[in-house]
Amino acid sequence: MQLTPKAEQMLRKYAAGLAKANGQVDTSRYFSLTNPKETQLRNALLESSEFLRLLPNVLDVNQITGQVVTTGQKGIYTGRKKDGRFSRVLGVEGNEYKLVETDSGSYLPYSLLVVWANAGSEEEFFQRIQAFSNESFALDMLRVAFNGTSVAEDTDPEANPNGEDVNIGWHKIVKDRSAEQIITGDVTIGGANADFMGLDAAVTDLVHSCIYEPYRNDPRLVVLASADLIGADVTTLMNKIDRPTEKVAAQLIGRQIAGRTVYTPPFMPEGRLIVTTLDNLHIYTQQGTRKRKAEWNDDRKRFENNYLRMEGYAVEHDELYAAYDKITLATDAPASGGGE
Repeated sequence: MQLTPKAEQMLRKYAAGLAKANGQVDTSRYFSLTNPKETQLRNALLESSEFLRLLPNVLDVNQITGQVVTTGQKGIYTGRKKDGRFSRVLGVEGNEYKLVETDSGSYLPYSLLVVWANAGSEEEFFQRIQAFSNESFALDMLRVAFNGTSVAEDTDPEANPNGEDVNIGWHKIVKDRSAEQIITGDVTIGGANADFMGLDAAVTDLVHSCIYEPYRNDPRLVVLASADLIGADVTTLMNKIDRPTEKVAAQLIGRQIAGRTVYTPPFMPEGRLIVTTLDNLHIYTQQGTRKRKAEWNDDRKRFENNYLRMEGYAVEHDELYAAYDKITLATDAPASGGGE
């Protein structure tokens, strides 16, 4: 399908507006973003993903490699000293991070652009294009964060559909650096012969086995669980409830696991369960490296939008990251009583 005159006119105005906003004549070649535009893009990406907005440490850094941005040592900062004032150093020493060239590219086929052009106003057309690109880029940041295991010179999205070869994500960082924080053996839940009857018991055991002792009761600890685990756990919970009114109430109440808030991030690997604090998970982009390009490609009948930058992931404290590599749902019938 070719662009209709209306769609082409709107697309030209979008490209012209993008060029003007960034002080460019031509957006079909990569151009660098100014500091205000970098901040604007970062904020737009954060707003495009509900989970990404929860992470306080999506930050810009100056160096390609360096030490993780941290508030200092773990533990208590309150005490007493006989001959002076009690204090502990708030330093910047910590684990290291490394950024790599990261190139995101999304495209919209002409057929979809024609539909959008006919479905609303010019402003709505612009917003749809921008929202699609921002959401695609933001979700890919999380996709790689949870699944990344290597950095390939030439990535293969067919063999690695979740960006496994784009960058090294949080789980792999901890697994390589502090293997004791990741339980990799066979773990089953939900059956009469399973290791745990439910996620509550599994999380409680994980916290007491792997989380740094002074932080085990920290209210900032959260549970990140894959959709299949949450789905199976909710089904088990609902099967224990007899009256319909109780079922409705259970669905409306936001359930915790082992007394901790639960999130199901996008693209969490199947069977994966993590206990950590949200501020322990970092995403860094080198300031001044963000570049954009936007053009329509008649040969491929699509509008292409690219975002190039130096980017990487970091974990502040390995001791505050504990995980089951993969939990298997038991296939046998649950034990009578079904306790957690």
